[in-house]
Amino acid sequence: MIFRQLFERESSTYTYLIACEKTRKAALIDTVKEELPKYVQLLQELDLTLVYALDTHTHADHITAAGALRDLTDCTTLLGEEANSACVSHALRDGEKIQVGELTLTAIHTPGHTDDSYTYHLIDGDEQYLFTGDTLLIRGTGRTDFQNGNARDQYDSIFGKLLTLPATTWVYPGHDYKGWTRSTLGEEKNHNPRLQVKDVAAYVELMNNLKLPNPKLMDIAVPANRACGKN
Repeated sequence: MIFRQLFERESSTYTYLIACEKTRKAALIDTVKEELPKYVQLLQELDLTLVYALDTHTHADHITAAGALRDLTDCTTLLGEEANSACVSHALRDGEKIQVGELTLTAIHTPGHTDDSYTYHLIDGDEQYLFTGDTLLIRGTGRTDFQNGNARDQYDSIFGKLLTLPATTWVYPGHDYKGWTRSTLGEEKNHNPRLQVKDVAAYVELMNNLKLPNPKLMDIAVPANRACGKN
């Protein structure tokens, strides 16, 4: 597998490039429109063909490059069906398989941060990877107070779905604001402060009292991302 973790400073967004070494087919997860030249350069330098541009959810803090990448490369754009995006090439359903050459990503519906949040699960040999978007962060979890977010749903997504996978599974989040790059499910289960709650009621109380300001680009980014990043 060819793998790269890319970082966009303004929104502290991680974008992930995953490619099959044999077929040279590639996917990009959670792209940022301003970083489009970087993605194109990397694809060209590594001799890769982009087949998918995926988003984990409808972002509120940056504009996706998915639509622009589709225009340039003829790739397929993917977003959860709950987003009700009219422009996306294909609306994903829970459990759907995404074939990238000889690699297979499984789409797991993990609502809570937003109702259209998905996590992408990849098994490559003995290693397992989760691209969690804003559902599970490193030593944190995504806020649940807008875009049909729901703390109870997020608790169920994390404890009922993600944490049922092996503890050694790598966690690659959609953002990090402190310089962390990756974690494991075992680390997060043991050391993530928001996962040390006694039950779902305690988690709901915690998340409902964060009192965070809205992302500064929210009013621009959400409608733009529903249009695949087009202005």
